[in-house]
Amino acid sequence: MSKRSLFVRLVPCRCLRGEEEAVTSLDYSHCSLETVPKEIFSFEKTLQELYLDANQIEELPKQLFNCQTLHRLSMPDNDLTVLPAAIANLINLRELDVSKNSIQEFPENIKNCKVLTIVEASVNPISKLPDGFTQLLSLTQLYLNDAFLEFLPASFGRLTKLQILELRENQLKMLPKSMQKLTQLERLDLGSNEFTEVPEVLEQLTGIKELWIDGNRLTFLPGMLGMLKQLVYLDVSKNNLEMVDEQICGCESLQDLLLSNNALTQLPGSIGTDYSTHTPTHLKETHYETPQLL
Repeated sequence: MSKRSLFVRLVPCRCLRGEEEAVTSLDYSHCSLETVPKEIFSFEKTLQELYLDANQIEELPKQLFNCQTLHRLSMPDNDLTVLPAAIANLINLRELDVSKNSIQEFPENIKNCKVLTIVEASVNPISKLPDGFTQLLSLTQLYLNDAFLEFLPASFGRLTKLQILELRENQLKMLPKSMQKLTQLERLDLGSNEFTEVPEVLEQLTGIKELWIDGNRLTFLPGMLGMLKQLVYLDVSKNNLEMVDEQICGCESLQDLLLSNNALTQLPGSIGTDYSTHTPTHLKETHYETPQLL
């Protein structure tokens, strides 16, 4: 049973009366396909969900983008190199998964997919996002892990409905100031990038509950993070931290603080760790990694 257990695997067929079945969902995952099956286009007026996961599809035919009733298009783990500009025709598309392909960029006119709420495009050689991407104003979840991003568009802050943003394993060194508008953001993953300082804009993201900045080049954990009153989980392990500001204790909801594999020799007294239980006495946490003491 696939992870999409709620969706029945449907294949094109004819009813006994010779009429087309009213198909809304098709799943061709793991079928060793090299091309998109033509029979799909028989259902372009009713098809809402299409799964083409884990095949060897190299390109998407024009007819696919006539399926304007599509709500969910899932094509991870294929051999796609281009996401055609014709995707702009899918005006009802809400969820798009093109992860684990070889796509280098999003077309500018993806902005026409105005109801798109979830984009999963991790593990693609995407080096930048077009300005049009920041016009996807309905976007709530964006996954761009393991790509080649060196920066985000200055207008990235337009995506004010974002709740989950994952940017792990890129080449980011800074975040645009406009991100201070992302007040609904709850999960932010900046792990394994090239940050040498904690981005100042994070101080404004007071709704964040989970934050990863592990695997970067940080040497100092600033007290401004203490402004994140709803922060429950903070991972700053695998950096070059030499000092943690005492004001970090302002994170009054913090339960998990990961500080291992750094250059710390002590923690601030405001944190106050009981090393018999490895539990910071001011935190409510249930899991904690003691910092590496040199």
